[in-house]
Amino acid sequence: MKVRLWEYARSDGVGLANLVAHGEVTIAELEGMALEAASAVNPRINAIVETWPVEDVPAPGSTPLAGVPFLIKDLGISMAGKRTEMGSRLAAGYTASSDSYLMRHLRRAGLATFGRTVAPEMGYSITTEPVLYGSTRNPWDLTRSAGGSSGGAAAAVAAGIVPLAHATDAAGSIRIPASYNGLFGLKPSRGRVSAGPDADEFFHGLAVHGCVSRTVRDSAALLDQIQGLQAGDPYAAPQPARPYLEEVARHPGRLRVGVLTQAWGGRPTAAPVIDALVRTVCLLEFLGHEVEETTVELGVSWEEFVTGNSRLWAASLTVLADELAAVCDRAVDASTLEPVVLACYASGQQVTGTEFIAALSLRNVVSRSLARHFETYDVILTPTMPDVAVPLGTYALGADDLDSLGWVDRLFDRSPYTAAFNVAGTPAMSVPLAYDPGTGLPVGLQFAAGYGREDILFRLAGQLEQACPWNGRIPKVWASHDHGSLVSVTSPPTGDASVASLPLTGV
Repeated sequence: MKVRLWEYARSDGVGLANLVAHGEVTIAELEGMALEAASAVNPRINAIVETWPVEDVPAPGSTPLAGVPFLIKDLGISMAGKRTEMGSRLAAGYTASSDSYLMRHLRRAGLATFGRTVAPEMGYSITTEPVLYGSTRNPWDLTRSAGGSSGGAAAAVAAGIVPLAHATDAAGSIRIPASYNGLFGLKPSRGRVSAGPDADEFFHGLAVHGCVSRTVRDSAALLDQIQGLQAGDPYAAPQPARPYLEEVARHPGRLRVGVLTQAWGGRPTAAPVIDALVRTVCLLEFLGHEVEETTVELGVSWEEFVTGNSRLWAASLTVLADELAAVCDRAVDASTLEPVVLACYASGQQVTGTEFIAALSLRNVVSRSLARHFETYDVILTPTMPDVAVPLGTYALGADDLDSLGWVDRLFDRSPYTAAFNVAGTPAMSVPLAYDPGTGLPVGLQFAAGYGREDILFRLAGQLEQACPWNGRIPKVWASHDHGSLVSVTSPPTGDASVASLPLTGV
């Protein structure tokens, strides 16, 4: 049996690995289809920086993802002999001399890594529009952002180039592009996946590694392969009781779900997103969960939250930029950094030691405050984003006049639901349960659980995927339209919708 391109693009990673294990397709044939898909759509979406021949040929069936084509993000990971430029002219041409721990895990997982995806400069944005490699476009609407900082990864997966791709998340950078592109994206707990050995934890425990995928089981299978404590790691998440891939098929039981309808910071949430939230509440109740509206206290004011994060971000950026400048023998100036990143670099130089320690103390206050809410609720539900994908260029308007505080305030105002769970270190996922009937753009719903409780999220995600499958929907830019068409999107009901009116085969 020869797998055709449209079949490849429709399959998830676990499914493709099963085909390889049963001899129905070879790893080389899958690599060829991934390159064919990239050739078909990447010129339009600009998701991939470069590709290369697959170096490792794993034994078929050795892992649940053995032989699956895979892309790594141009940020936070090192692959020996390959460039890692962090979307920046400052690091242009920089080549890693060794694998990071994560890359070693990906090799052992049997993933056929054949390229890297576009990322914003230093990952310092929630849209992917770097000067170095240009803007990544959303496959659902080429005038819109694919999100960030894992926008290249998400666009590549959404367009059918690969079934899953490496992503990182310091304030929503897995969940935001997942929401914008109609994908599943889970941010693991702090300490679940090692960032070593060259770093302890990026952004001082705010950033984590994971992936974006089209199915829940792909994300679960990958996390099984990359999780675990490494020597010298500063944090250690509790070991799971069983593989996450098994959790996807387990019933979650009756969960206590607290619903946050008002974004931290006060930004209004758009009507299509509120409608999607209402429909999700109906679905959860239909599935037997106990759902109620709640408020979630951060333990600090929004202004303090933004200020503390801006100082952690800026100080981390300054250290990183100085290290890259030394290694690459370049100056940190307007020729190597984009204006807003250069301004944030300058802000980082002004952060004092006491201000930095105070920001770490704020992280502790937020962590403790959110932990108390998870004593009442198993899961907290919010929109992932307050609106659908924004037009390209939205975040850049007036950005040249912003310092670090102004830039982080702008990003957090546009993504008010996500960053708190990075500060607390708790797992959170964006699930593509809805679409805006007006634009046809995806709407993600975010679910967060207590520290170390990815198992709860995977069980719930598996249940939601069965009740409201999303993998059959494809965007306008897609690797193969031979046997594909955009699934029609029904209009979400208003706030008085009843459970009986809820369609369980697609929102």
